[in-house]
Amino acid sequence: MNKLTPLALILTAGCGGAQMLKTDVSASAIRAAEESGAAKMPRASLHLQLAKEEMERSQKLAKDGEKEMAASYLQRAEADAELAVVLAHEQNEKTAAAEAVERVRLLQQESR
Repeated sequence: MNKLTPLALILTAGCGGAQMLKTDVSASAIRAAEESGAAKMPRASLHLQLAKEEMERSQKLAKDGEKEMAASYLQRAEADAELAVVLAHEQNEKTAAAEAVERVRLLQQESR
């Protein structure tokens, strides 16, 4: 299983001492969830949707100057996106296992 980057959500100093929120890690986690097929799997899609909503909320909070709360929502977004990836992989593995069991069953029937 691929390990996503650990939580690296930081507030960094921007121009003129203003604080800017780093969203790359959360955005990457969301992309990874989308690429894993999470949107097609009920449990995984729920967490993918939550991650997207939390990312949006984070951006709104950052615009309103609520940097700590925005960073918290970014962490939530990343965690939900990572969970979506794990759930998608789990479902893919279950499907592959079920297909393997079915192939074995068919081979056993053919050999009788």
